[in-house]
Amino acid sequence: MKFFVDTADIESIRELSEFGMVDGVTTNPSIISKSGRHIRDVIEEICSIIKGPVSAEVAATECDTMMAEGRKLAEIASNVVIKLPLTWDGLKACRKLTDEGHMVNVTLCFSANQALLAAKAGASFVSPFIGRLDDINLDGLDLIEEIRTLYDNFQFPTEILAASIRSANHVLHSALIGADVITAPPAVIRQLADHPLTDKGLDQFLADWKKTGHHIV
Repeated sequence: MKFFVDTADIESIRELSEFGMVDGVTTNPSIISKSGRHIRDVIEEICSIIKGPVSAEVAATECDTMMAEGRKLAEIASNVVIKLPLTWDGLKACRKLTDEGHMVNVTLCFSANQALLAAKAGASFVSPFIGRLDDINLDGLDLIEEIRTLYDNFQFPTEILAASIRSANHVLHSALIGADVITAPPAVIRQLADHPLTDKGLDQFLADWKKTGHHIV
């Protein structure tokens, strides 16, 4: 499974990259706005650190303008993925931009039918939102499972990018279901290493070693 980090925080991206835990980055207008910087500057700096896919989202809602914005974003670096909303205009732009050779991430997916359309439109990635479905008392992980079955049935190459990840549990179950990618905030990725028994065991080992009075170096 690939790990994408869902942030525009350069230091977090750099830190997790040093651990080998970042295969790509996803951003959206909300994340970019929090940076207080121009989208081009942010994406350019991220792409200088991360060689994998970096999603940059258009702000337009009409196909022709989406395409113009998408092409402009793709000029920033060769690993930019144009992020488009799952609307009819977004799907139309996806087909055209894909045919031009661009990578496209179709986002805001909340149903298996929508994911089917994204695959038919040639999307490189589809981003189903787990947490936002959980927020309205639906199981977002059920959607990941449905999309996995659909894509396997017809051998679609579109990768399932599990998004709106809120917890380590979301990561685990997305992996078990067979999502190709998860994108999560840095804090959630860091949580994956946490376990109270690990902390307890380490404290015991260190206490026992201290009693010996020995040193390794």
